Amino acid sequence: MAALENPQVRLRKFEGPLDLLFHLIEKNDIDIYDIPIAEVTDQYMEYLDKMSSLDMEVASEFLLMAATLVHIKSRMLLPDRNVADTSSEPDPREELVVKLLEYRRCKMLANDLKDRYRDFSKCMYRLPQTPSSIGIKVESAPAPVDEEALGKSIEDICKRNKVRFADIASRITHILKRDKFSIRDKIRYVWDHLKGRGKVFFHELFPAHQAEKMDRIVGFLAVLELLRGDQIKAEQEKPFDVILIEPKKEDLDEERFGLDPSKESKELAAYD
Repeated sequence: MAALENPQVRLRKFEGPLDLLFHLIEKNDIDIYDIPIAEVTDQYMEYLDKMSSLDMEVASEFLLMAATLVHIKSRMLLPDRNVADTSSEPDPREELVVKLLEYRRCKMLANDLKDRYRDFSKCMYRLPQTPSSIGIKVESAPAPVDEEALGKSIEDICKRNKVRFADIASRITHILKRDKFSIRDKIRYVWDHLKGRGKVFFHELFPAHQAEKMDRIVGFLAVLELLRGDQIKAEQEKPFDVILIEPKKEDLDEERFGLDPSKESKELAAYD
């Protein structure tokens, strides 16, 4: 029986001494801030014995790190000359820890850049275009505010407010002012216009530029009373549109609306 050949062990190819050292720290789950330098040095030297294929330029870097580790190990093993003053002595591992931290950061950034290159190397980017080249109409900027016109408008508003609130007593008197409007008179007024013209719009009976607000309100109530009494009909195509009014009967039922002179008429007291 032929003798069995020794198995070939393939070692990981490290990029440098820090890469090997960092591998040993990760493999043994070592705290990078508290490296057991004796153990790590032994493992590092063991790896160097197995890595026989290094050229002189690369080997010099690994050997320099090995010398550094041996130097740190020897300093860690030497007894303290002054035990009471150990706090003032720097940790011999400090410089090595700083280098390892810098290496770890660079390695993480390199891996991130590698992943970005893999994900975005085949992406195509579209160059920016002007709005007009892709059919977008560019609206002109609005005209700047006319400072003179704005100032004049503010001045006019201030003047109106000054006049409006100058005399509080007169304003309160205006609020408490009591105006009386007769629905009976408005019913008669609406009916007389319908009888003479046949059809009429409500805004023609009570023009906004002539009739007061309460006058229009009472006139509208008069129209509702006539509608309820089935004396007229009103049409409006859509909300807030004009209202067309026309009579349904030839004569007004005066007794129904209290228009009989022999009876006492009712009046509605409305307040502004």
